[in-house]
Amino acid sequence: MATKSAPYQRVLLKLGGEALAGKRGYGIDDVVLTRIAREIQEIHALGCEIALVLGGGNILRGVDASSRGIARATGDYMGMLATVINSLAMQEALERVEVPTRVMSALAVAQVAEPYIRRRATRHLEKGRIVIFASGTGNPYFTTDTAASLRAMEIGAQAIFKATKVDGIYSADPMKDATAERYQTLTYLEVLQQNLKVMDSTAISLCMDNHLPIIVFSMLEPGNIQRVIRGEPIGTVVNGGEL
Repeated sequence: MATKSAPYQRVLLKLGGEALAGKRGYGIDDVVLTRIAREIQEIHALGCEIALVLGGGNILRGVDASSRGIARATGDYMGMLATVINSLAMQEALERVEVPTRVMSALAVAQVAEPYIRRRATRHLEKGRIVIFASGTGNPYFTTDTAASLRAMEIGAQAIFKATKVDGIYSADPMKDATAERYQTLTYLEVLQQNLKVMDSTAISLCMDNHLPIIVFSMLEPGNIQRVIRGEPIGTVVNGGEL
């Protein structure tokens, strides 16, 4: 149960696979992995129930594989297996800092992860365990953003926190356009109409239909995960226009 220190009782944290690679750009950087695990440990200690969805872009993306001649569906399944690798790595890092963790996979990999069952996932959360959802939705052509939105709604999360390389949503790529403006708040429709690439349109539409807020923030700054969980005004909030 959430404490006064954590205004959120249950959240889903979406981490891009590239974040785990650190400066190397590929694979898993143990230093980055350990830092993220310790930050999650800190918010877990506040009493917040936390689920995670990790991308697999640090190992392989289905879209990239298809551009090299691999069938799109096959590439997407390969990407799902990459998320399993990242999820197992995160589980190990979290359990090294004494946070009980379960990996649940939408693909059958019984030797290393539990099958995804909604009621079992919510029970793990109620027992104070971190739950990592691997393999996306288990279907090709759907991104891990869509999986994050779907799982967040299934477990009754109060918000999706998407940790990225930038400190919010911008009007253009801030790495390429010095005049790019960072938004503090946006509506779902504004994100869709302006084609802002924070999450894919399916994920945004799912959140809009179910009134699930999304908070986009930078994970490069240490402590940001705890700040956003505490309700500090960082990053960009996407909702239906509520104050």
